Amino acid sequence: MGTNTRNGGQLLVDCLLALGARHSFGVPGESYLAVLDALHDTAGRLDFTLCRQEGGAAFMAAAYGKLTGRPGICWVTRGPGATNAAIGVHTAMQDSAPMILFVGQVGTDMKGREAFQELDYRAVFGTMVKWAVEIDQVGRIPEIVARAWKTAVTGRPGPVVVALPEDMLTDMTEVPPLSGPGTYPEPEPGAQAITKARAMLAGAKRPLLLYGGCNWTDAGRAALQEFAAASDIPVVSVFRYQDQFDNHAPVFCGEAGVGMVPNVRRLLAEADVILAVNNRFGENSTDGYTVFDLPEPQQRLIHVHGSDLELGKVYQPELGIQAGPNAFAHALNAGGPVQGDWAAWRAEARAGYEAGFDLPDLPSPVDMGKVTAYLRKVLPDDAIITNGAGNFAIWSGRFLKYGAAMRLLAPQSGAMGYGIPAAIAAKVVHPERRVLCFAGDGDFQMTCQELATAAQAGAQPVILILNNGIYGTIRAHQERNYPERVSGTDMVNPDFSALARAYGFHAERVERTEDFADAFTRACASPTGAVLDLVISTEALTPRMTLSQMRAAGLAKRDGA
Repeated sequence: MGTNTRNGGQLLVDCLLALGARHSFGVPGESYLAVLDALHDTAGRLDFTLCRQEGGAAFMAAAYGKLTGRPGICWVTRGPGATNAAIGVHTAMQDSAPMILFVGQVGTDMKGREAFQELDYRAVFGTMVKWAVEIDQVGRIPEIVARAWKTAVTGRPGPVVVALPEDMLTDMTEVPPLSGPGTYPEPEPGAQAITKARAMLAGAKRPLLLYGGCNWTDAGRAALQEFAAASDIPVVSVFRYQDQFDNHAPVFCGEAGVGMVPNVRRLLAEADVILAVNNRFGENSTDGYTVFDLPEPQQRLIHVHGSDLELGKVYQPELGIQAGPNAFAHALNAGGPVQGDWAAWRAEARAGYEAGFDLPDLPSPVDMGKVTAYLRKVLPDDAIITNGAGNFAIWSGRFLKYGAAMRLLAPQSGAMGYGIPAAIAAKVVHPERRVLCFAGDGDFQMTCQELATAAQAGAQPVILILNNGIYGTIRAHQERNYPERVSGTDMVNPDFSALARAYGFHAERVERTEDFADAFTRACASPTGAVLDLVISTEALTPRMTLSQMRAAGLAKRDGA
């Protein structure tokens, strides 16, 4: 064989290196042994983080894509490995985060017979990804991998699934790998569109800027912020993207998310012109599609998105602009600020946001209102915060202020178990930064086995477990709709501190609010990461309503009071 001959696994890995892949996550499988063999020689250039379950690996890849803007690479085996990974794929899709899931496949000579662990990946993943494809010929690896990468990062970013038949990966070829990544500049807004958008804003009495998405550059975010600040226009983020704008800026006025606060709902409903940049108008950012009339809002709507498929998908804009968020922000800001008589509107909106941090004492051994107030003071400016899903996530979502350098990795899909893998991925990318994960006790137990991944990879975050012994979100719904009929929401938990120590983490149980600060200092000083088990009362289910109050309201509703 010639010196340029390589098998499919080697060719695939060489192509990923050329495209710019530097990290990958996965669980090994016999279906892609040739890839694992090729990764043996790429340590330090394209690293493989060994995970404990494919769902955790896929979460890590999804979080990596969200954090870096480059596709998170995940490797799993066929059948059960692929279906385990589906949760991370779905999360990447709803987050609009670039990701490529490579799945081992049965040999091409066995397809269609329901061979061992065989799946039709196009059928299984087709509705939750941007593209699902199978590489049947080794010589087509460069072509298909380049397209997968481009598809993941352009338009509305998202996940791609690539199936890899086992025999294709061992076939030999002289086809060369890719020589480098393609360049795909964001679509630029036309001058006429910018002029009209500025005119619509200038004619407003109550303008609002609504933004979302993870594919912002530092320069793009700075341009958007400069324009909003100079124009004194209030800014609201969509669900779990508040980290893309400096929350300390006087124009930042909150997050349109689950359990939308009255101040934000009022802003959305009363605005007369809304500039929506890079968001997809999901359920959570529209309060269940109730804030705006369908399909034509009463508000004059300017919708900007890199994908034409998102424009007019839910709401018909008066002005739809196909443009990347960064290109649009630069073009908008280049014209200088837009002036108008809305200073009082913006000031009232900001005051409502600031008032949201004022909380009563909570009926709990550890008061999360006081804990988050402390964290707002001591977290580094470049901290990375992660969380999964549950009532507990309100603390990282609503009660921290994200500065220009802070990041939030949290799932728009509402996937439990995301926070720990996301924190590990963040530590893999930025080992020097403080990474803090918020996890509920139920949420923690979805992916706590990945603490072993963190220890092996030397990527150990600090984890706060908000331990109240219940599935809080579901209990809240039960008490509102079926009061005094608790079913399936009480948990008997392990000793989380002992469990964490078994994985090599520093761990403490914190039973009083006044003990948190010292425990957190020790946690941050630990070179092996830390888990703090915070004792939370079931009564303190939300920041402003107790469990008993929810039950009483549910009883009153049931009894017609």
